Amino acid sequence: MSHPDLSVVVPIYEEELNLPKLHERLSATLKAMGLSYELWFVNDGSKDGSASVLRQLAAKDPNTFFLLFSRNFGHQIAVMAGLENARGKAVVIMDGDLQDPPELIPELYAKYKEGHEVVYARRRSREGESWFKKATAKLFYRLLKKLTEIDIPLDTGDFRLIDQKVVAYLKEMPEQSKFLRGQIAWMGFRSAEVLFDRDSRIHGKSHYPLKKMLRFALDGITGFSDKPLLWVSRLGLSISAISGGLILYALLAHFIWERTITGWTSLMITLTFLGGVQLLAIGVIGQYLSRMHRNLQGRPLYVVQSAHLPEAKENFTGN
Repeated sequence: MSHPDLSVVVPIYEEELNLPKLHERLSATLKAMGLSYELWFVNDGSKDGSASVLRQLAAKDPNTFFLLFSRNFGHQIAVMAGLENARGKAVVIMDGDLQDPPELIPELYAKYKEGHEVVYARRRSREGESWFKKATAKLFYRLLKKLTEIDIPLDTGDFRLIDQKVVAYLKEMPEQSKFLRGQIAWMGFRSAEVLFDRDSRIHGKSHYPLKKMLRFALDGITGFSDKPLLWVSRLGLSISAISGGLILYALLAHFIWERTITGWTSLMITLTFLGGVQLLAIGVIGQYLSRMHRNLQGRPLYVVQSAHLPEAKENFTGN
């Protein structure tokens, strides 16, 4: 089985209008680099005409391959599916909305040739995004850096180039709740950054609403930090200490100072506060248990409905 110099993995979700231009720019950039290459598009259950466009592109270009999922399994799973099938000595991961410019790949590859196994694209600016998304993204990356003991680069997404040895280790990680940028940072390979200005989206809209962003943030935090459990434990100990002090004060007031403490309002405030803390603790623990449950189920990461594969690759994987 031949190994091209470079593979490019692109997860696709309803990018019908962006795909032709993306393919054109990718092909032009990679041909200009003079490298052997392959393009892997993973259609993550798109409801538009993305699958049809991918079939047309693959029919015209022998370097283009695709996987079509049976339904939407999520961005990180789509990336992992592409990585499991990519054969390149190095692999570029990028989004399919043209906000990650294909023209940056030569800079990533130049850093890679200097001896770095991971070269990530760090955003200098983010065009066409609301102040809320920029602020929450900035907060998330800094919170994650505080919570985890691994050095996850700030202001970076999945747009990066990784060596095939990094891909090999990613395949050995069985987590169902993928957080690839954290997993790659956890390995500790030599890394470098390339700064770029992220373009605004030309067609369509973002597929990462607030709900998905929160889910993604929880996957990152619970996958790489146990500090939330430590915080909940400390909170429980602090409240227990305060409660013990209040009980002691109430006993002293009743038996020594002969002043009985009354007040329905204070009692209800205390009860509701304690109830909220208990629910918070159960929720945090539940997130960790949920991750364990998904991993123990042993289901495949994804299901492929159809695919266009290299001739030398007889089947695809979903494990």
